[in-house]
This record gives sequence, structure tokens and C-alpha cells, in this order.
Amino acid sequence: MKLTTILTDQSALLALKNHVYDPENVLETNWSSSTHVCNWFRVSCGSRHHRVTALNLSGLGLVGTLPPSLGNLSFLSLLSITNNSFHGRLPVQLSNLRRLKHLSFGNNNFSGEIPSWLGSLTELRSLFLNHNNLNGVIPFSLGNLSKLEILTLSGNQLFGSIPSSIFNISSLQKMDLSNNMLSGSIPPVSRDLLSIELVNFNINNLTGHLSKDMFDHFPNLKELHLSANMLSGRIPMSLFKCKKLQMFSLSYNQLEGSLPVEIGNLSMLQRVYIARNHFEGEIPRHIVNLTLLSVLDFPDNNFTGTIPHQIGNLQNLEYLHLGANNIVGSIPPAIFNISTLSIIYLELNQLSGHLPPNVGLWLPNLEQLHLDINQLFGSFPMSISNASQLTSLDISSNYFSGTIPDTLGNLRNLKRLNLETTNLSSSGMSFLSSLTNCRGLEVLYFGDNPLISGKLPGSIGNLSSSLQKFYGPACNIRGSIPSGFGNLSRLISIYLSHNKLTGMIPTTIGGLKELQKISFHHNKLDGPIPSDLCHLKKLAFLFLSSNKLSGPIPACLGGLIALRSLYLDSNMFSSTIPSTLTRISDLLILNLSSNSLSGPLPIDIGKWKVLTSMDLSNNQLSSDIPIGVADLQDVTYFSLSNNRIRGSIPESFGNLLSLEFLDLSRNNLSGQIPKSFEKLPYLKYFNVSFNRLQGEIPKGGSFGNYSFESFKGNEALCGAAQLHVPSCKTRPLRNSKVRTKLIIFVALPIASAVLVVSLIIIILRRRKRKDRSTAQEDLTPLGTWRRISYHDLHQATNGFSDRRFLGTGSYGSVYQGTLLDGMEVAVKVFKLELEGAFKSFDVECEVLRNIRHRNLIKIISSCSNDLDFKALVLEFMPNGSLDKWLYFNNHFLDILQRLNIMIDVASALEYLHHGNATPVVHCDLKPSNVLLDEDMVAHLGDFGIAKLLCKEDSMIHTMTMATIGYVAPGLV
Repeated sequence: MKLTTILTDQSALLALKNHVYDPENVLETNWSSSTHVCNWFRVSCGSRHHRVTALNLSGLGLVGTLPPSLGNLSFLSLLSITNNSFHGRLPVQLSNLRRLKHLSFGNNNFSGEIPSWLGSLTELRSLFLNHNNLNGVIPFSLGNLSKLEILTLSGNQLFGSIPSSIFNISSLQKMDLSNNMLSGSIPPVSRDLLSIELVNFNINNLTGHLSKDMFDHFPNLKELHLSANMLSGRIPMSLFKCKKLQMFSLSYNQLEGSLPVEIGNLSMLQRVYIARNHFEGEIPRHIVNLTLLSVLDFPDNNFTGTIPHQIGNLQNLEYLHLGANNIVGSIPPAIFNISTLSIIYLELNQLSGHLPPNVGLWLPNLEQLHLDINQLFGSFPMSISNASQLTSLDISSNYFSGTIPDTLGNLRNLKRLNLETTNLSSSGMSFLSSLTNCRGLEVLYFGDNPLISGKLPGSIGNLSSSLQKFYGPACNIRGSIPSGFGNLSRLISIYLSHNKLTGMIPTTIGGLKELQKISFHHNKLDGPIPSDLCHLKKLAFLFLSSNKLSGPIPACLGGLIALRSLYLDSNMFSSTIPSTLTRISDLLILNLSSNSLSGPLPIDIGKWKVLTSMDLSNNQLSSDIPIGVADLQDVTYFSLSNNRIRGSIPESFGNLLSLEFLDLSRNNLSGQIPKSFEKLPYLKYFNVSFNRLQGEIPKGGSFGNYSFESFKGNEALCGAAQLHVPSCKTRPLRNSKVRTKLIIFVALPIASAVLVVSLIIIILRRRKRKDRSTAQEDLTPLGTWRRISYHDLHQATNGFSDRRFLGTGSYGSVYQGTLLDGMEVAVKVFKLELEGAFKSFDVECEVLRNIRHRNLIKIISSCSNDLDFKALVLEFMPNGSLDKWLYFNNHFLDILQRLNIMIDVASALEYLHHGNATPVVHCDLKPSNVLLDEDMVAHLGDFGIAKLLCKEDSMIHTMTMATIGYVAPGLV
């Protein structure tokens, strides 16, 4: 055995110093050979051997790797480097630290697998590897750490199952494996773990039922975290024997059944999270016995019955969430006497009755009160204004009566107020003036309350400078829009549609640089659109329909490149359509109908490449239809009706395969109806009436579904009798000499040509017959077939190694592979032992062979030997799933990337639903099935439960497989 001394320790620490970047120069200043190592900063030595026993470098901002020489600190019992930026793999030499009791490497950037040699450090009491970039499986050898008390591996990318050996560590007190990708069921526990107090498996992919006797072996358990997995079945009754249990979190699973009354036996319980499951039945009355309870989180289940009337016994309750259930009856008044409450969410139920008059009097800590979407009635109590800490109040979609309290302005901390659809009134809209005292107000909704009426007060401009959303549609608001809106510098959206507003749009709105949405439609506004609106570079939605606006459409609107929807219809705009509008290349919806616009259509109309709807009807436009219309590949709605459009209908309309609605009626169009329209499979509405069209009406495609109304007013059209047009006549040949000449000079050459072509085809078919089977195997949706054997896949994935493992799904596992030519692929191997796996493979093959789109995962090949092995070889996506980018702290998407991903996914779905002869329903759309390539382009994958809809399946109900993104506060 090599002899070590304090000089060995000094040398090891100096090597560490040389391996790291020290931004604060802490080590550089305090670690010097001129000073005894035992006096160095964050270094401790033992009094007996005078050797380094503890090294604590936590939180110093160090960057670098660990040198192998650290393994020479043979007397070390504590090594902590948490909250730094160390990276790389853990050096194997650390296995020499046999005296080590506490190892803390959390919150760094270590990578690679958790080394199995950690199991040889048998003196370890605590092991912290949390929040790194570790991957692979949890080593079985960790079960050898017989003295381990704390095991924390959370926040990594670990996969595979939980090793059963961990449950053999009798000394274990806390076990945290949360925020990983662990799968499979929780292994059975075979021995009593009397010391275990905390188990945290939150946010993994665990499945299966919890074993009935699992918690019999955890008699001293205090905290249980199993949220955000895919667990099913009922809560084991053994859980309610854990008398010391203080909290359990089971949210966001697929658990079912009723909540047992035995929950009332857990007298130490303080927090309960069971949101987003399938629990049903009534909330047990015995829950009111849990007097220490501070959090009751039961939303998004199927609970019925009433709220227990004795809920007022829970005098320590701080958080109450029963939203999105089927609870009926009145709200127990006792709730509003629990002075400790800070959150009350009772939304989306069937609660009825009056609110007690003392709401807010005894709630000094209340911050959020949500009672929306219920059946509450009566007046809204003014006493709510006494809840001085309130930041969010939502009582929308109820049946209240009376007035909005002017005392709401006393809620000085209010940030969000929603009074929509409450049937409340306000004399002179005085409540708005009172809200000027709420200096932190960010969101204000009071729309769909026709009893409010009145004029917007000039004090609007004195509302909080933090206000982002102002929604007041359908409130019978009269008068003009106050110029004071220009003071609300952080405003993102103004929604004042369906009122009786008059006057001009104030120019001050052009100063709201953050504004993204203006909705003033269905009012009586007049005058021109102020050019000041062209300063709103973030504006995405402009709704000015159904007013009395006039003058030309400002050409400067073409500079609003963020615009997605532009509605200027049903006004009195004149002049021409500004050619600058085509600069808005990402415009989705354009509606300029029912104005007095004249002149030509924009010549570069094809620049609107993502446009889905264009309505220019009921104007005085006069020009040919530009040939650029063929570039509107995504358009579904197109109307030019009631204008003065001339010329012929472009044949290129037949390229608009997404088109569903086309109205060219009441124009001066001439020529024939292009037969290319027969190629449009989704064209449901077609109208070319009252033009000057001629010739035969096409018969194919959807034309059999159109009535005479689509064609009337065109005197020169001919076709089927049911269309109320003359039949098309053919001119007869007048004498036999003409017939003879035609036969000689036309028919015979044609017949000869047909004969020659037929002979050529026969010869070619005979030559290719031997290769036919091979050629058919080589056909793939990608156009280039890769014939790949099981041996090739085995070699490409290193024997389906865990290091190549990417993830798992309902019926299979996915591995990264590298083919012999260097091509990176993803190999999806089906678990054929699972029921439904064969069907899933067949479905996915059937779907993928019929679809081709830039936003769908491309199949490269498949490999199958009938009963033993089935796999798909797919395009590899280096940036992983959208799920990772949304929910992992070390990934981030900006707003443009999010928007592009949404467009990519929508394009994929639009293609699946409408771009195929056989529509495809994906049935499992969720972030983990959206994959991102190296350019962050989204591709939709996993068609294992997809459905192909035949014509007879035009209406079909599919079970929702994906999940809605709810994470309980218990996961934070």
C-alpha cells in the first residue's frame, strides 16, 4: 500500500486548484504552499493524524474538472463541491476514499453514468449527485451502501428501472430520485425500512400499481412524493397506516377510485396533493379531523357531492384547491372564517347559492380567490375589499346581481381581476376609477356584462402602469375611447369589441410599444386609421371590423411584420389595397371585405405564403386574378365575390389543395371553369355565379355536390340538367368522306402509336419482372430505401446498449444508432410481450408508409422477423423532444421558437387531417411526441395509436391519450 502524508494531501489540492477556473480568485489567494495546508480556506484536518479530513468548496463559482489525484486524500470523510460548474466524469480514483462519509456533488454539470464503484464506499452516510447531467441507469451496487442515510439523485437524465437493492438499505432516511426518466413499476419492498422518512420519485415515467403492502414497510414515513408519473390503480390502504405521514403528493397520475375515509386517521398530515387523477366519489367528511392540514390540493378529478360543512375545523389551512370537479351545493361559510387561508380555488364546479356577506372580513392572508364558472347568484359582497392581501380575484361566469363594488380599489395589492359574464352593473363605470388605487394591477377583465353601460372614464389613463390586458367587450360602453390609454405603457392587449364606441381611434395608442392585440370591432368608430398605429412593431392582431372607419388603408401597415390577423372589413375604406401589405410575409388571415376599395389585386399576392383565409369580397376591385395566387398553398378560404374582377380563372387554382371555400361570384370573369378544380379534395363551397363564363361545367371531384346556385347567371355554361344549364352539344360529322379521311389520317396513326407503346411496355415489364419483388421492397415514403438487418441494428446501437437509450413509450424503447455509412438514426424497438404491441407496429407502418411531410418523422426502414423482433428505423432528431425544452431548467425556447414550433405542429396536423386521401388522426399529441431537428424544426412522431379514417368514418370519437399540462404546487 502506498504511503501517504500531509504533503500528498497538499499535492492533491494543488492539482485541483490547477484544474479549475476560479473567477473570484478564492483558491489563488488562500491556497499557497507557504501556508500549512490545514490552514487553507475551506480545508479541515483531523487532530489525530493531522491529515485533510474535510474539503468544502460549495458555492464558489468554480469551473473545471476533478483531477484523479483527489483520490489520494485517503483520510477524507467529507467532500462537498455543490453549486459550482464542475463538469466531465467522476474520476475512478475517488473509489480510494474509503473513509468518505459525505459526498456532495449537487448542482454541477457532471456527465456520464453514475459509476458502480460508488457502491464500494461503504462508509457513506450521504450521497448528493442531484441536478447534474448524469445519464444511464442507477447502479445496483448502490445497495451495498449499508450505512447510507441520504440518497439524492434528482434532476438528472437517469433512465431504466429503480433497482430493488436500494430498498435493502435499512439505514436509509431520505431517498430522492425525482426529475429523471425512470420507468417501470416501483419494485416491491421485502423488508422493513424503519428509518425511511422521505421518498421522492416525482416527475419520472413510472407505471403500474402501487403494491398493497408497500407502506407497511415504511412505518415512520413522513413525506411521499410520486406526482407526475403514469401510476394507475387505487391508493393502497397501507398508506393510511403511516401515522407519522405529514405530506403525500400523488398528482398528475392515472390513479382512480374513491379517497378512503381512513385518511382521517393521519393526524399528523399537513399537505395532500392528488390533482389530475381520476378520483371520484365524495370528499370524505373525516378529512375535517386533520387539524394540522395546511394544503388540500384536489383539482381536476371527478369528485362529487358537497364540500364538507365542518371544513372550518381546518384552522391551519393555507391552500384550498377543489377546482375542476363536479362538486355541488353551496360554499360552506366556514371557509371564509379560516384566517390562515391564502389560496382558495373552487372554479369549474357546479356550486350554487349566495356568498356569505362576511367574505373577506376574516381572511387577512388571502391572496387568491377563484370562484369562476359556477352557478353562484345574489350580490357580490362588498366585504371582499377587506382582504387587503388579495392579488387575484376571479368571479367570472356566474349569475350575480347588483353592482360591482367601488371599494375594490381598497385592494392595493390586486394584480388580476376577472369580472366577466357576472351580470353585474356599475353606475358610470365608477369601479374603473376606484381601481386606479391598485398600482400593481396587470390584468383587468370585465366583459360580457351588458348592464355596466356608460362611458369609459378619463381616469383610465391613471390605471396601473403595469396593466397588460384590458378586456371590456359587450358592455354597452358609449362615447369615445379615452386618449389616456396611451399612458398604459405596458399594455399588451385592448379588447373593447361589441360596444357602442364612437369617435376616432386615439393617436396615443400608437405609443404603446408592447401592444400585440387591438380589438375594436363591432362599434361605431369613424375617421381614418391613425398612421400612429404603424409604430406598433409587436402588433399581431388588429380587429377593426364593423365600424364606420374611412379613408385609405395606411400603406405603412405593411411595416407591421409581426401581424398575423388583419380584419378591416365592413367599414368605408376607399382607394386601393396598399401593395406594401404583401411585406407581411407571415400573415395568416386577411379580411378587407365590404368596403369601397378599388383598383387591382396586389400583383405579388403570392408573398402571403402562409395565408389561410383571404376575404376581399364586396368591394370595387378590378383586375385579372394574379398568377401568384398559385403560391397560396395553405389557403382554405378565398373570396373575391361582388367585385369587378375580369379575365379568366387561373388554371393554377387547382394547386391550392387545402382550399375549402372559394367564392368568385358576381364579377366579370370570362373563359371556362378550369378542370383543375376537380383535383381539390376539400372544396366544400364553390360559387362562380353571375359572371361571363362559358363552356362545360366540370363533372369530376366535388362538382357532383354543387347545386345550380353555384353556376347561375352564366348564360354560356353548359352541363348536367340538374344545374339548370343547357346540355353540351357536339357537332356531328356531315358525310362519310370526312369520316373516312379522319379514320385514315387520324385514327390509324393513333392506333399504330398505341400498338408500338404497348409493345414497348410489354418488353419492359418482362425485363423488370425478375426485379419486381426487390423493387417493391425498395419503395419507401422517403424515396430511398435502406434494407437494414437485425445485425445492422444490433451493431448500430452497440447491442441496444443503455448508453444508446433515448426513451421509452407505451409499446417500445427508442435507441440512437449509427449505421455503417455514418448515418445517425433512431431505432424504435417494440416490446412484443405487451398486449397491443403487434397492432401498434402495424398501425405505425400503415400510417408512415402513406404520409410525407416536412413536419412528420421520416421512416428510413423497418426490421421484422414476425414474432421475435419488430423495429422501425426513423430519422434521428438531435435536439430531442419538445417536452425536454419546455420542462427542463437547462433548456429554453424564446417566443419566436415557440411560435415556429406551433406552426410546424399545426402544419403537420393539417396535412394529416386534410392533405391525404385517407385522413389520419394522431390520437396522442403531446410534447414528448414532438421532436426537434438540428434547426429546431418540429417533427410529429409516434403513430402507434393513430387512426386512419375511411369515408365511412367521417365522424369518429377517439379517446384522449395525451395529458393536459398541470403540475401541482407540491412538485415545486
